[in-house]
Amino acid sequence: MTPLPFRPFLAPLVLGASLALSALAALAGCEGDAATAPMPVALLPDATTPARDAGSDSEETASPSYPWKLPPGFPMPLVPTDNPMTAAKVTLGRRLFYDKRLSKNGAQSCASCHEQRLAFTDGLARSIGSTGSTHPRSSMTLVNVAYASTFTWSNPLQASLERQALVPIFGDDPVELGHTSTPDLETRLQQVPIYPPLFLAAFPEDPTPVTLEHVVKALASFQRTILSGRSPFDRWLYDNDTNAISESAKRGYGLFSGEKFECFHCHVGFALTDHVNYAGKAFLDRPFHNTGLYNVGGTGAYPSPNTGVESVTRIPSDMGRFKAPTLRNIAVTAPYMHDGSIATLDAVLDHYAAGGRTIDGGPNAGVGSANPYKDPIIRPFSATLEERTDLIEFLRALTDEGLLSNPDLSDPW
Repeated sequence: MTPLPFRPFLAPLVLGASLALSALAALAGCEGDAATAPMPVALLPDATTPARDAGSDSEETASPSYPWKLPPGFPMPLVPTDNPMTAAKVTLGRRLFYDKRLSKNGAQSCASCHEQRLAFTDGLARSIGSTGSTHPRSSMTLVNVAYASTFTWSNPLQASLERQALVPIFGDDPVELGHTSTPDLETRLQQVPIYPPLFLAAFPEDPTPVTLEHVVKALASFQRTILSGRSPFDRWLYDNDTNAISESAKRGYGLFSGEKFECFHCHVGFALTDHVNYAGKAFLDRPFHNTGLYNVGGTGAYPSPNTGVESVTRIPSDMGRFKAPTLRNIAVTAPYMHDGSIATLDAVLDHYAAGGRTIDGGPNAGVGSANPYKDPIIRPFSATLEERTDLIEFLRALTDEGLLSNPDLSDPW
């Protein structure tokens, strides 16, 4: 049995809440990808940057003292040195994640757009904020976010899980949770009887622990425990359970791992994405890909505001470049792509088999396979009905039912 091609990644620094708030001016929406001005190229990370030794001047390190429940084949995650993992932080973060008080009008929590039963997505093509505004993008899964090298769909600068949490709380384009005042949020939480002792247990060094900085640190700590690696495929691969998946799924894995379909180049390793980082990894991987989903007017354009990395860098060749999401639990995270514009796995195969999607009419008309900025790895292929069936059977075998019902990740209220 051939193991998954194994390649990892690295995640950047965590800013304190006071510094992170200033970053909101350059970010927009939960995706946090829009920039008010082009970023200098020198500030943008390369796709494969040497990772710093966690024991030297790195902003991150492993937390081996924390009782991680790592699935087989999963390396030790990296965490910020100023936010080490503790059980008390995870307990607090879980409460906050499911608390609708984190939205100004009390209508939504983080879990509203990240539902456990849907592998921490929301089942919508484009998410809806607490005030009813439609977001430009689909809600990304939080599964194995502890290993992400950047966060959101296409912002190469959004490299802190703690800092990213500020965007849904305070972002106004689009509005997500809708808060506009740090003191108001802190006062609201301070007045909930259960919170002061939970914050004190999580941050005992601070005599006034109910702060925004601690909110985002606790949220990030909980999210790092959302680990998925016990699907039927994993039981077959790591436990030698020959009956865990069907013969069709086994054939599908062979196709997935082969050069004909090229799937494994972007959906690789234990995380089934090429955008990962972990303790001991030599190089930072954070590539972004244009898959030919659009080619508006034959110019290579993607519909605004979803222009991918280009919305941050303003570099034309970054048009349409997005992060390859994990394929873990992919069968329960429809619809697909950054904007939810493909409804089914079968239709996703159609897109890749064509080497890019063709849209015949309307404002987004264009032949995606001819997009001048498309990743060269995206090439047309032919597949028999049996091959398509086998590939989809393999993808369905990546559903981790334990994750979808894990009581440690469920609503504690």
